[in-house]
Amino acid sequence: MRPQKTRWVKCLPGERYFRPRCKKPGELEGVVLTIDEFEAIRLADLEEMPHAPAARLMKVSRSTFTRILARAHTKVADGLVNIKAIKIEGGCCQVKGQAPAGRLTRG
Repeated sequence: MRPQKTRWVKCLPGERYFRPRCKKPGELEGVVLTIDEFEAIRLADLEEMPHAPAARLMKVSRSTFTRILARAHTKVADGLVNIKAIKIEGGCCQVKGQAPAGRLTRG
């Protein structure tokens, strides 16, 4: 398997853990949304940006961007439909305007 290329993101998400209030934390399953998946959702769904320009901003190919976005949509749908927590962490990302830091895994 090839090493993952660094994906560029505008900023890190402020809140990194969302959970349904109807279940106790001990009963709760969860899904992990990587920071690059979070950025893909922000660009495509919130900013309504076409995939090609969004991919250029993240410095990946359009097809890679589309795969990242598809994974993100699946994870968010799983969390919402199946009442799971959604945690945002990890991924091979670089925040624009900051020095390289490698993998982002703060939680």
